[in-house]
Amino acid sequence: MTAKVKIGIVGCGTISATYLRVARTFEVLDVVACADILVERAQARAAEYGVPTACTVEELLADPSIEVVVNLTIPRAHGEVALAAIAAGKSVYNEKPLAVTREEGQRILRGARERGVRVGCAPDTFLGGGIQTCRKLIDDGQIGEPVAAVAFMLGHGHESWHPDPDFYYQPGGGPMFDMGPYYLTALVNLIGPVRRVTGSARVTFPERTITSQPRYGTKIIVNTPTHIAGVMDFANGAVGTIITSFDVWGHNLPRIEVYGTEGSLSVPDPNGFGGPVRLRRLRGPEWTDVPLTHGYTENTRSLGVADLACALRSGRPHRASGDLAYHVLDVMHAFHDASREGRHVELASTCDRPAPLPVGLSAGTLDE
Repeated sequence: MTAKVKIGIVGCGTISATYLRVARTFEVLDVVACADILVERAQARAAEYGVPTACTVEELLADPSIEVVVNLTIPRAHGEVALAAIAAGKSVYNEKPLAVTREEGQRILRGARERGVRVGCAPDTFLGGGIQTCRKLIDDGQIGEPVAAVAFMLGHGHESWHPDPDFYYQPGGGPMFDMGPYYLTALVNLIGPVRRVTGSARVTFPERTITSQPRYGTKIIVNTPTHIAGVMDFANGAVGTIITSFDVWGHNLPRIEVYGTEGSLSVPDPNGFGGPVRLRRLRGPEWTDVPLTHGYTENTRSLGVADLACALRSGRPHRASGDLAYHVLDVMHAFHDASREGRHVELASTCDRPAPLPVGLSAGTLDE
């Protein structure tokens, strides 16, 4: 049996509950500590999920037994916590995005290389059965050569339901940095890295009013674009279109579609792990539903952490990698840069397509 990898979780907010619950399903993961800037919040999570130790962030980083820090802090703290974990000689897995700025993302990757540790990053939804089925269809040639793709994430923001939505409207937030990682990571997994982008962005409502509790009526000054339309030239020649928006009340657009020389593929919501997957072939008169070829179709956040842990033990590359996350970060910034500067932006970064998951894996495993 593979030796367990001891995990420490930093940041015990809402999403930590899902990570802690799902981590139990992977034998390779052993969550031994959780920490938060509010120690009482860490103590509550530890008691809820049977984690042996609740402590300060400094105490967690000083624990020599912890190999991987799972960084679930808010976006503006991702870089600081990741760099501290790397300085402590630990691999780190960040919630998305990898960092707020390119410079901070570069420091994370450079620091990890220097210390000989690994960087992983959400989202890991592309490892779920829905998008892995789409990856297999593309790799098997079911739509021929990919020539184009579209992606749409449109809604009206978080102030109507989130208890503390301010950070969604500050740098590092907005629809592109909040939800773009799901869509862009899925597209890079399906098609490959991006070579060049252009785009347009705007702030439609300079001020937002919170209508959720407990801060009903509080005003938020918006300091980041809330509607972004981008065009991507992929390295393989395909052309992609993406729109992310917090300014739209309703729409009838797909999540993601990929168009090839021999067919079209309807990709499920990249913010989830399951289906449906639909295919229309060159000579097929109708769209057909495709049975999923892979497992992990429920909410399996921690899947990327488990893959990183397995990779640490086997020595293989992990799939939700820092290089992939940095490339996505670079693309997101490039859309904003292109709009502000009125030009195409050539990407300085690239990455490999992550390896597909094998078919027929047993539950709780990631290697054949």
